[in-house]
Parts: sequence; C-alpha cells; structure tokens
Amino acid sequence: MPHRQLARANEFRTLHAQASGFLIPNPWDRGSARLLAQLGFKALATTSAGFSYSRGEPDRSASREPMLSHLADMASATDLPVSADLERGFGASPEEVAETTRLAAAAGVVGGSIEDSSGNATTPLLEPARAADRIRAAAEAARHLPFPFMLTARAENFSVGLPDLADTIARLQCYQDAGADVLFAPGITSRQDIATVLRSVDRPLNVLIAVAGMQLTVQDLLELGVRRISVGGSLARAAYGELVRAATELQTQGTLNYAAAALPGARLNETFSRWDLGNE
Repeated sequence: MPHRQLARANEFRTLHAQASGFLIPNPWDRGSARLLAQLGFKALATTSAGFSYSRGEPDRSASREPMLSHLADMASATDLPVSADLERGFGASPEEVAETTRLAAAAGVVGGSIEDSSGNATTPLLEPARAADRIRAAAEAARHLPFPFMLTARAENFSVGLPDLADTIARLQCYQDAGADVLFAPGITSRQDIATVLRSVDRPLNVLIAVAGMQLTVQDLLELGVRRISVGGSLARAAYGELVRAATELQTQGTLNYAAAALPGARLNETFSRWDLGNE
C-alpha cells in the first residue's frame, strides 16, 4: 500500500471526527476532480450517476470492473481522499460485497458506500437482516486493510419511494451495529427528520443536499450537527444541463451568449498543467 493512501485515509477519518462537519462534492471524471481540488475542497466522493452519464449511459449501467477502473482513475487524479459510490456492492452476497470493498481499496480509494436497495421494483429494499449481513462483511473486510477505510451504510427508504422514517432509523441502527463508520439516508430533507436521525444514531451522518424537496443550506445542515454533506450526481447534471442549454442556443438562435459564462481556456490550461507538471 502506498504511503500516500495511508495519509489520505487518516485525513479522511480526521475530517469525520471534527465537530464542524464538511462538504464533500462528487466529481465524475479527472477534470472535474482536479477543478474541485483546485477550489479547495478537502475530500471527494465519486458518483455512479455522473460516471454513467460520462459514458453516455443511464445510472447504474457500469459493472464492477469498469467501476473499479474509474475508481483508480479518480483516486490518482488528485492528492485528496476519495470515497467511492459502490452502489449495491456489485453482488448480492456478503462475500461479494466484501470482495468489492477490498478491490475498491486496492484501486486507491479510502472509503466507500453500500446501499440496501435490492434493484427489484416490487420489493425495492433488502430485508434489514440481510442488508446488515452485507455491511458486516464489508466492515470485516475493511478492518483487515492496512489503513482506516471509512465504510458508509445507506438506508434507501426515501430514495426508493418508501419514506418511512422509523424504518430508516432502525436500518441505520442495524448498520452501525454491523460496523459502518458513516450512515447515510439519501432523500431525507426536513429539518425535523434530519434532527431525529442525528439523535438516533452514534455515527457521523452524511446528508445528500442536492435532492428534490431540500430547502436547507449547507450551513443549516452543519448547524444541525451533520458531519458530511454530499451532492451526488447534481454537479454532473449541472454540467450536462449547461451543455444542452449552450448547444440549444447555438442550434436554434445561432448566438454565443453561453460563451460568456464558460471558463477561459487559459484557466483550464493553467489548472491542469499544475497536475501534469508534478502531481501525477
């Protein structure tokens, strides 16, 4: 294991231990990762949606091998700690989820998240006991790594259209008992619900801020006691949204107003040259 990965892992764990909390943006390729690093963020997290879009595919299209290649690319893009969106663990069994955890660590990331969604439209969530077994296997694999791997367990109730706060909390409590380092329930948006979750668990909570219905700001969440705030695929969607708006203007109006908001080529060249000259 490179010394650099150990240093990043320790940095990432320290960020979670700080009472002040932090914002972790989600780049989708090397360029977006390096721009975010240049802006001063302390850590990055991958987004399966953003990665799929960059391949011209819908979310969750990538199998494990392409995703691991992407994780290695992202981990090597900057000097920042990178946590991985490992979706459902790329396998149904606890053993497969444990193997995904080991392979992700070997790719260079220092953390990763595992969902409890099933991928089945009829029963979109795994049974809590089965989901906890998968987290337990991932946590056991993480404990045997030569660095502190921050394992995030996700309760997907709200994101799959089953907004049961009591069940969400019960699941998160099971996952913390199974060994998760960080807890995550994407889709919770109200101040009251987030505060209730925070009172009910004893692990750092990640909140996804860029989600429908979210009215709270980063500062609001930090004041509530949220330790980690992510944005999911929203930055990738924003970038593609601007591309579509710009191209539509060009195609339908023949004007170039979009170019006024574009980053200058000189800035991009200067930013990326820094990495090419000594940060690989």
